[in-house]
Amino acid sequence: MTQAIESPSRIEPCLLDTIPVTITDRIANLTATAELLGHRLHPQTTRNLADLVRVMNCYYSNLIEGHHTKPRDIERALANDLDREEARRNLQVEALAHIHVQRMIDRRYVEGSLPEPASVKFLHELHRAFYNEAPEPMLLIGAAGRRFRMEPGAFRTEPHHDVAVGRHIPPSSNQVETFMRHFEQRYRLEIMGKGGRIIAMASAHHRLNYIHPFPDGNGRVSRLMSHAMGLSAGIGASGLWSVSRGLARGINSRQEYKQMMDHADMPRQGDLDGRGNLSQKALIVFIDWFLQVCLDQVTFMGNLFEFDHLAGRLKLYVERQQLKPQAFHILERALLQGEMPRGEAERITGLKERGARMVLASLVEQGILGSDTPKGSVSLRFPSDAVDLLFPRLFAET
Repeated sequence: MTQAIESPSRIEPCLLDTIPVTITDRIANLTATAELLGHRLHPQTTRNLADLVRVMNCYYSNLIEGHHTKPRDIERALANDLDREEARRNLQVEALAHIHVQRMIDRRYVEGSLPEPASVKFLHELHRAFYNEAPEPMLLIGAAGRRFRMEPGAFRTEPHHDVAVGRHIPPSSNQVETFMRHFEQRYRLEIMGKGGRIIAMASAHHRLNYIHPFPDGNGRVSRLMSHAMGLSAGIGASGLWSVSRGLARGINSRQEYKQMMDHADMPRQGDLDGRGNLSQKALIVFIDWFLQVCLDQVTFMGNLFEFDHLAGRLKLYVERQQLKPQAFHILERALLQGEMPRGEAERITGLKERGARMVLASLVEQGILGSDTPKGSVSLRFPSDAVDLLFPRLFAET
């Protein structure tokens, strides 16, 4: 019995031999909906919205871990304005780490240099990058008497690294490397078609947490890996949706994520339940739920970022902030064309030079417009103060 438990076949089935029609339909709907997300937006606007989505992804990933970091505090951290109070500052550092790692994933995908997301090397890199700047308390793992310092990027290797996750007992630490080499081979996207990659994205999310290769941070790494796998599967939609928001909220209940992960831990239930150690039926249920979550989020973000709706909310923003009506013309131009040279404010607004400069300055001061240089062209930005109005229910818990 011990030999079977410690064999890498313990995580089988990793994929599905036969794909149910319901999952085939989910893949088709998810693919089509993701292709439409943000298709009418200018690439510059899309890039700036992706910055906001990274903040959202980080926010919900923290929430799953029981850490409530407010969007404003994340925004402050990005501006290097860290809180003096240690606990809040540590949460900000944690949030920054998530955003920096996801930004790295997004950049490498655009560059064409994103490696296999489920590879051992890449997972080491994700964990190391996330914890590299972590304060010492985040690296101390275990209860009193069994505490040890976690090495960023390192798998569990020692007997005192063995853990229990609720009722689940992951593989022993001295077997983690063997399990992860098997995991890497089973979830190589290079040899899969689009549908296979999407199924792998869902299945690998559970199986990585089942192995629990790191002393801590497995949930975070699995969500970042899922983000990278979504990009590699062609459903990333330029970073305009977040798997973490869906996992944190579920379809009908916020308890679904944990319930579904526990359900997929189920051992094989008789001869009609696949040929692996774990239940194939339970894996199908998990994959179907995971893809429902993804589709729900892509649909939600598509409605939120739809061009006409966004233009209408920008107009409402101008009214609520009691700005001059001409301010909307500048925001609309930035939305349409991605950015606007500052010198065009006079022509766009129809105001005289001084009045146009004042309107432009007020938008920059409020953070709804910004530029990379003091005199450079301005583009739409999405500060936390404006998010609730521009993107209702994006951060519903706030």
